[in-house]
Amino acid sequence: MKAKPVNPRLPPPFGRMTAKELDAVSAEFDQEFVPTAPLTPGMRARLRRAKRKRGRPPIGKGCKDVLISVESDLLKHADAFAKKHEMSRSELFTRGIRTFLKAG
Repeated sequence: MKAKPVNPRLPPPFGRMTAKELDAVSAEFDQEFVPTAPLTPGMRARLRRAKRKRGRPPIGKGCKDVLISVESDLLKHADAFAKKHEMSRSELFTRGIRTFLKAG
């Protein structure tokens, strides 16, 4: 009598294998420990860079997102000014607030 496949719905060739054949094929993956070597300084540096958070570097004590309302025309003028002076909208608003606070 021919042995019955474990699960014929598995992708070939595994779907045609018996339990013993499947055990023999998958035995190499039953190891609990894979021997490794310590990281080299170069590998350790790459790992450190990979673990770093992405995004803008913090300025001062970090940034907060703030929702504000600005008139449409004023925002258009502010965006044009920022573009002309090669700065972001955020940088323009930050500079404006700092200037206003220093004057007060």
